[in-house]
Amino acid sequence: MLGNYYYHEIIRRTIISFGTLFNNIHIKHENENGDDVSLIKVPIAYGPVQKFLARLDEKPDLRKKVAITLPRMSFEMTTIQYDSSRKVSTVQTFQANRDGVGPVKVYMPAPYNIGIQLSIISKYQDDMLQIIEQILPFFQPQFNLSIDLVNSIGEKRDIPIILEGISMSDDYEGDFSTRRSLVYTLNFTAKTSLFGPISDSSDNLIKKVQVDYYTNTETKNASRQLRYTAEPRAIKDYNNDETTTLAQDVNDLITEFNISDSSALQENTYIMINEESMFIKGIDGNRLTVLRGQDNTIPTIHQEGDALNVINSADNELIEFGDDFGFDEERFDFGDGKVYSPRKGIDI
Repeated sequence: MLGNYYYHEIIRRTIISFGTLFNNIHIKHENENGDDVSLIKVPIAYGPVQKFLARLDEKPDLRKKVAITLPRMSFEMTTIQYDSSRKVSTVQTFQANRDGVGPVKVYMPAPYNIGIQLSIISKYQDDMLQIIEQILPFFQPQFNLSIDLVNSIGEKRDIPIILEGISMSDDYEGDFSTRRSLVYTLNFTAKTSLFGPISDSSDNLIKKVQVDYYTNTETKNASRQLRYTAEPRAIKDYNNDETTTLAQDVNDLITEFNISDSSALQENTYIMINEESMFIKGIDGNRLTVLRGQDNTIPTIHQEGDALNVINSADNELIEFGDDFGFDEERFDFGDGKVYSPRKGIDI
């Protein structure tokens, strides 16, 4: 299993999405009359705060164009930890639609918490407070961020971003040549989910359910009495096979009518004429006896020559992701005391 290449970019997407939360924060400066003199957008970049503090020390004149602009923000990933509180069964799966493949079985993702540190650097306390007040009200202490985690299956989830705490540092002591570095550090946790490899085949989907009922609760010598099976069944025609045609007009009431050729039809199966689904109860030559308006369709009028499409196993394989479907159900009575072996696929 390990060694097969895949990369969903989930951690990268989480970090980038986190950064976009803070890319539209501004500060405003006023003169002594209360008039606005400047509106500055606070820049943000990925990287450790030490990098920007080093640049401050190297550029003593902060007003020159070559110096670093203050205030500014930086963020970086600090930790990745498994979150056991969100753990689910390792064999639990769900169905998703993969581009170019169709429905596939996907294992539940592993829950991981990503620690992210947001640092705010400013020269003036008022600038810092303006920035902080534009951030804190949204985290109480959680803010849900919608992220496209896995594009191939259209997996989009709300990732909680939790504010864990705030620390401050104001290094203002020293002589006049010492640069002031006012730094607020906000620690966040992003509760993301990491997906493993996504199947490139729909063959591993569960398409049949089988349940054996027993006559008592004895686990070792119980005798099974009833088996129930269910399989997905298409409730409309997907392949437009046009098996045969109507040999007469059909109104919305009659349940017996003639067709051109019944050789490809079977009793106890479904057919579709125009938008109406029917169940074949009996076949006598080229005359059908049917149940009208099956699978929530409405009995309507059909004309001689209209195509009759069979709904069969070929249509079952073409059921579209997200489409409605029915079930073929079967029940068998037993009394032989045998037990079904899933590994061997037989009764033993």
